[in-house]
Amino acid sequence: MTTVAATSARPPLAPSIPRQLLVDSGYVLLGLPLGLASFVVLIVGLSVSVGLVVTVIGIPILSGTLYAARGLADIERLRMAAVLRQPRVRPRYRMPEPGANVWRRIFVPIRDAQSWLDLAHGIIRLIVAIGTFVVTVVWWGVSIAGALYWAYDWAIPHPSGEGDQNLAQLLGLGDSTTARIGLNTAVGVFFLITLPIVVRGCALLQASFAKAMLTGVAEMRDRITVLEEQKRAAVSAEASALRRLERDIHDGPQQRLVRLAMDLSRARMQLNSDPEAAGRTIDEAVSQTRDTLAELRALSRGIAPPILVDRGLPSALAAIAARGLIPIELQVDPQLGTPAGRLDPAVENTAYFVVAEALTNVAKHARATEATVAVARHGAHLQVRVGDDGQGGAHLAKGHGLAGIADRVRAAGGELTVVSPTGGPTEVRADLPL
Repeated sequence: MTTVAATSARPPLAPSIPRQLLVDSGYVLLGLPLGLASFVVLIVGLSVSVGLVVTVIGIPILSGTLYAARGLADIERLRMAAVLRQPRVRPRYRMPEPGANVWRRIFVPIRDAQSWLDLAHGIIRLIVAIGTFVVTVVWWGVSIAGALYWAYDWAIPHPSGEGDQNLAQLLGLGDSTTARIGLNTAVGVFFLITLPIVVRGCALLQASFAKAMLTGVAEMRDRITVLEEQKRAAVSAEASALRRLERDIHDGPQQRLVRLAMDLSRARMQLNSDPEAAGRTIDEAVSQTRDTLAELRALSRGIAPPILVDRGLPSALAAIAARGLIPIELQVDPQLGTPAGRLDPAVENTAYFVVAEALTNVAKHARATEATVAVARHGAHLQVRVGDDGQGGAHLAKGHGLAGIADRVRAAGGELTVVSPTGGPTEVRADLPL
């Protein structure tokens, strides 16, 4: 049984404007007292430690100051995640070696570059916090005071002297109550309309500065580590694919070609003495040729199937499901096969490989009676799921079929997850970045 069903996923919605305004305002307004407290604590700790550096006492104080900077930095990382709409990223700090003595533990934060970046941020952040705090408070104040000016204009004493003029008079609008209220209300409405933009800019300025100091180096290191892992996974996947291809060619087409050569040699020797036997030998050679071609086509499907290139991922997966030894339910977004919805060729090849290899493992090891394949976009990722009702027990250890799939997925920048308790069922899920 093979069915094709359309699936879709909505990207996560951004917070509403009022909610984001409250988040940004709270972030900026709370940033000033936190920045002031951070500045006082770190400056005092740094000054005392520098003043006592000639003694033994200064070094533990400096280490404690760096630990305090780390704690304050962790608070800021928690706060800025909501503003930047990104998950929290915490650097990998240097850790003391097991069994290290007290002095080695004291020197751990001093030798950690990220700890000094935390200290610098804790001191400098006050400058950014003061600027953004002032702008935010002024914009909020003018927005509220101007938009509600009509409600309290009567309670404000207005200039009546010959040299005293209000803003409306200076702009040539006259000294009437209507002109005064209209002008102040218009200013308040303008500030109110631009309030979300201005506050958002202040919050992003403060959060971006914090991100550059507190997580920028960590994200760069993590990115380098991920790229190195992807490179190793790509080399491993390529080596495994070449070994498998070499083994399949040696065990299949190569053996048949050797037998074909022997049959043709025997037929040539039989041609004069026993033409009928030669004919039968040639018929066997023709059969061997057909089988060899069939095996070569099967091998080529595992490398780069023409149907995947010509018609897209849904048709290629439907062809795999049609060849399955057990019923396979196929749930693939049909948009992936249209010209506008086609994925990058590398992503298509990886998704096809994951499904093909996972179904091969199901057929060989799972003892399943049915399987399910689901492929759909989820935001900026392509999710591929292959499940079965077999005996379970699958894992990603080296030497098993799923290890090659994991290397191929990591090489594409994705992640492979296997859920396979003993007794089943089993689900292999690959998340591939688009």
